[in-house]
Amino acid sequence: MARVKLVHPPLNVIDLSLARSLTTIVSDLDSRPDISVIVFEGDSRAFSAGVDIKAHLPDQVHEMLTSFHAVIRAIVASRKITIAAVQGACLGGGAELAAVCDMVYTARDATWGFPEIKLGCYPPVAAVALPALVGQKRAAELILTGRQISGDEAVAIGLANRSARAEELDALVQQTLTELQRLSPAALAHAKKAVYAWDAIHFDKGLARAEKIYFEELVSTEDAREGIIAFLEKRPPKWTGK
Repeated sequence: MARVKLVHPPLNVIDLSLARSLTTIVSDLDSRPDISVIVFEGDSRAFSAGVDIKAHLPDQVHEMLTSFHAVIRAIVASRKITIAAVQGACLGGGAELAAVCDMVYTARDATWGFPEIKLGCYPPVAAVALPALVGQKRAAELILTGRQISGDEAVAIGLANRSARAEELDALVQQTLTELQRLSPAALAHAKKAVYAWDAIHFDKGLARAEKIYFEELVSTEDAREGIIAFLEKRPPKWTGK
């Protein structure tokens, strides 16, 4: 078992450097036969509050999203069982990273959400992966309103497996790790591949399509730029619909 801790205080925001490091780490761990499970975790304040907002500006967004999606693709393609242990803020890209893990355990009072729409953007990974996890209507509500939910609600809608009080989360994760460690790593890897055989086809194509819309259509809008700049300037955005 390997633990991958997201460390970028204060809220473990995923910038370009962290995204590249995560891709390398997941790739390296995937090649190790002595490891069958990877646990992703942050700290008590945040699993991750998402991808760096500054990097959403038009001159940086292509490199940033391409690098972050490389992390997502590496996790999805990994032969290892992946587990997210979520405390605190789990927002935007952080929630996307957790959502694509095979199993998710969350603190009851964790804060989940996909707030990109409030910045004039949308979360490409969530747009593709979320409907299969929580259903089309719930996915649409989360993505189109940016509404935040608790860890308990994340479990209730199927975004996470189980919830516990923050101080009991490690024990909950350890319980599953103990169960997995009794099993054949080869069988786990092949079973995982079979479980996602159908979804993998649609995820690859769907993410490519979501990226195309983002890069070729959304980024060129005035609202996309206004949303990011307004956030950075700490003022309400002035939408024009263009």
